[in-house]
Formats: sequence, C-alpha cells, structure tokens
Amino acid sequence: MSPSRAPQSCPLRPLPALFLPVVVFLGLALLACGSRDGEAPAQANGPEARKARQEAAPAPAPVLPGIDVLLRDSLHLLRGRRVGLITNHTGIDAQGRPSIDRLAEAPEVELVALFSPEHGIRGTEEGGVEIVGGRDPVSGLPVHSLYGETRKPSPEMLADLDLLLFDIQDVGARYYTYVSTMALAMEAAGERGIPFLVLDRPNPIDGVRVQGNVLDPAFSTFVGLYPVPMRHGMTAGELARLYRGEFGVEVDLRVVPAAGWRRSMRFPDTGLPWVPPSPNMPSVTSALHYPGTCLFEGTNLSVGRGTKEPFQVVGAPWLRADALVTALEGYGLPGVRFQAARFTPQDPGDGKFGDREVEGVRLLATSPTYDPTLAALALLREARKASGPRWEWRVAHFDRLAGTDALRLGLEEGATLEELRRGWEEDLAGFRQQRQAYLLYPE
Repeated sequence: MSPSRAPQSCPLRPLPALFLPVVVFLGLALLACGSRDGEAPAQANGPEARKARQEAAPAPAPVLPGIDVLLRDSLHLLRGRRVGLITNHTGIDAQGRPSIDRLAEAPEVELVALFSPEHGIRGTEEGGVEIVGGRDPVSGLPVHSLYGETRKPSPEMLADLDLLLFDIQDVGARYYTYVSTMALAMEAAGERGIPFLVLDRPNPIDGVRVQGNVLDPAFSTFVGLYPVPMRHGMTAGELARLYRGEFGVEVDLRVVPAAGWRRSMRFPDTGLPWVPPSPNMPSVTSALHYPGTCLFEGTNLSVGRGTKEPFQVVGAPWLRADALVTALEGYGLPGVRFQAARFTPQDPGDGKFGDREVEGVRLLATSPTYDPTLAALALLREARKASGPRWEWRVAHFDRLAGTDALRLGLEEGATLEELRRGWEEDLAGFRQQRQAYLLYPE
C-alpha cells in the first residue's frame, strides 16, 4: 500500500498542561486549611506551603498512554456508541488506574463488554493456558475470552457493539500473542462493519531497532501471523496500521497515539509504571532479551521460567557455565556480555527442571547496539554443541517461533553465525522501508 493510503491516526488537539491529580490537590487543600483551635495557619498560601504542595505532588509522566489522551481530547470518538474493550491488567492510565474503570466511569462512554487475551483479564495465567469467559468482578461487565474456544471475536460477541477498543501493553517482539489477538479482532470488526480503535502505548524496548529474521508466511501461526521481524520496533497502533495497509486486514481503523513518546526512549524515561504483561515478563530487562532468548522455548533448555530473571538466563543441568561463557565471548558481539549463571527454577510454567540447579549463562546488555536475536543465534550454536546427545528440539514450536525451518536446519548442519543470518539484512531493509508509511512517532 502506498503511503497516501496509510490509515490516519485520529486528529488530536495539542496536549494541555498537566495539573495535579484531584485527590492530591484536595488532600493538600485540607491540610492547608486545617488549623489548631479553628485558626487558619498563618502561611497557608506562603512559600513554604507552596513548596510542600510541590514536593507532595507526583511529577507528571512525560508520556501519556492512549487512554489518557482519549479521555482528555478524543471522547467524541466513543460518544453515542456501545463500546467493547480488549484489555488486561496492563491497560492502565499514567497514574496506574485501569482503563476499564476510567471508561466505565466516563459519563459519555457506554462500555458494555470486555475481551480477554492470553494470560487472562488480570494477567495471572501461564502461557498457553486457555482462558474462560465470565464476568468481571469489579465492573460487573461480561468478559469474552479470546484465548479459549475462539481466538477471534465471534459475531455473537460483537452483536451489541458499535465500536471495538484495544488497550494492551505489547513487548516489541513478533512472538507475543497480544498483537495477534489485535489482528484477529480487527478482522472480526471489519467483517461486522464495526470501527476499531487502538489506544496506543510505547514500545518498551524502543521503536528504533529492527532486528532478527522476517517471518516466512508459510509459517504463519498465532505466535506470528505476518512477515515482520523478531524485533519489529513498532507500537501496537503502528502494527495495526501496517496490518491494514500491507496484509489485507479490512477495517475502519483509528489510533489514539501516546503523547510525548519518542522512538528512542527507554521505558524508564516515559515515567509510566511497568506492569508485567505476563507472569514471566517481570521487567523491561526481560523484555529486551526476549526477542532472542524466547527461541529456547523451542528446545529442552530453560529460559529461567520460575526464577526472578526469566529470558535473561538460559541453561540446563548438564551445561558448564564457564566453558559456555568463554565460547560466547569469542564471538565479539557488540553491546552484550555473557556471565556464568546458576539458577533453580521454582514451579516453572514450562515444566523444565523444577527444583533442580541449572547451569548456563546470563545475558547482560551493555549498550544500545545490543542485538538479542544475534546473541541468541550464538547461544543456540554453542549450547547445542555443548549439550551433545542431550539436546532436544521441540520442532513445531521452534519453527513457529523462528518463523521458518531454515534456522533449525542450519543449526543442525553446523552453519556459522554469518551463514545462519544470511539474507536477514536484505529482508530487514525491505521491512524498514515498508513500515515507514505507518510510523506515528519521531525519533
């Protein structure tokens, strides 16, 4: 699709200055007006009182997610419409309040149904566990599961809706099912003639770097629907625009952008609270390594599920950490160090080595030049070599994640690192050019 046909984000007025949250303001006002024996404090409005109010007030976040921008500037997009919301525990405003509550409380909004992705509406279920629909105990709204009997909203689920909203924090990797849920919901909305609105959020591992291989469409599955790289460098809203513009998803699409976000921003710079998008994504550090180390889910090695460092460590009881680190450091990969690690998974969701000490490596990113997908290739080569006959592929799952069987077959044939990634750069260059028309944020 040509740039001129790219779907437009909703028009927004310039963001007004941020004010103190109402609760904090009222609390400080009561303190200022309170007095001993009914007397007004002498300096309630003086410099000391003003300083106290400034110190007590939380600093406004430099970035506002789409839900805040919608409620501040764009409620006209929802007015008079019965709204369904695809969300989970990561759908929160800049102050940490659930989008469900914010929309349910807005007098102009008629929120009538919720839709849950993988891990459930509260994000507590392990990966791959089917989610059952029901009713949200807080709002009382019906919850339709999009990770159970169906992964695409059925006509019955959409029968009473005039608009479908999406508000979930993505992690920036191809193999994370929330954006697949979004894509299938876009299709369903388009088939019913229902507009689809994405409340956008930052890409937590930045929107600049595009890394890894591009999925072969022959390997399209729910963990990777479209030909995008392992690390795509896009937000959910930008991906939605790409899906519509390049991959044939027909829907009336709008995106409410996150205000103040720049592509080069690290997540801590946004001022937004980090909410683990799934049980094994506790930190932005885990998210940064995930586009590479997630490939080990398709092997019999542990990626640290059941520890405090999932996707930051990889290992198995038979590996020798020091020897593996020495081999990996020999690659001279930029932006990363490998450190010997020992860890004991506790009740791991993947069932790998529960309560057994595991030996392997910890990946430490040292600069923005770090490419987690390239580090994973080196680690796959060396861990497979060191494992000998103990190595096992979970063939179907590995190929789903890799988006090809060429990577696994190349490893089995003993291909070098350069041979394994051959062709990636050409595909990545094509993708970078393709995505350009759908980007919403400056660097």
